[in-house]
Amino acid sequence: MNTPAPQPAKWDDLTVRLISSGAMVFVGAIGVILGGVWFQMLAVFVTAVMVWELWMMIRPDEPTKGMLLTALVASVMSGQLAGGSLWGMVLFLVVPVIGASQLKTEIKTFFIFALGIQLAGWGLVHFRMDYGFFWLLWLMSVVIVTDIFGYFAGKALGGPKFWPKISPKKTWSGTVAGWIGAALVGFLFTLFTNAGLWIILISMVLSFAGQMGDIAESALKRRMGVKDSSTLIPGHGGLFDRFDALLGASLFLIVVADIFDVPGVVW
Repeated sequence: MNTPAPQPAKWDDLTVRLISSGAMVFVGAIGVILGGVWFQMLAVFVTAVMVWELWMMIRPDEPTKGMLLTALVASVMSGQLAGGSLWGMVLFLVVPVIGASQLKTEIKTFFIFALGIQLAGWGLVHFRMDYGFFWLLWLMSVVIVTDIFGYFAGKALGGPKFWPKISPKKTWSGTVAGWIGAALVGFLFTLFTNAGLWIILISMVLSFAGQMGDIAESALKRRMGVKDSSTLIPGHGGLFDRFDALLGASLFLIVVADIFDVPGVVW
């Protein structure tokens, strides 16, 4: 008589995830607090690694080209953050164009994601420089709390899937819980900053933008037939897996901060 294989417990990965998350939060917090060149170096490293993970998901058989693109990303990002002009942002097209030219398939996929990753990394650094520590802390807090609320609510409550064809683990309960957590972060920031109550709504929209970043990366992984972007972080996969939501939030915030004048919010 065959004995059914034991099913993994619902919370089996929690300990590993917490340890890895703690280490990432510690390193990230140091970079955010110090700001300046320290945060820039952290952003350059993370951005370059994520582009490498993107390449390896598409062409795992050509790791050398992936490493060359990684070095090129680091070079372009470093130059831009050291004093690049607005016109100089055209340099962000260098890696997407060169990488895409080396591919026979998924050309648009690499181009779009590589460009988005670089712009998001650039946006985070400039948001820290232009608006200071507390507003970058707000941004990161929204993303982190969204993930935490979504993880525990999704595990505990389950229910209908948010987008089963793209992200089979993401539930509506976890998604809505993430919005609630983001609203709480926004409310907390109204208590000790000069932001009005609009920051609560913006926090919820920012939370959704982060979730869409997560969804976009999930769609990419399903398209490439991989579970994780890499195996760099125990319990989390790769840096792209961990920071996909932050990328989505950063791209959204670039639009909000640079194009729209939101009433009641003083950046």
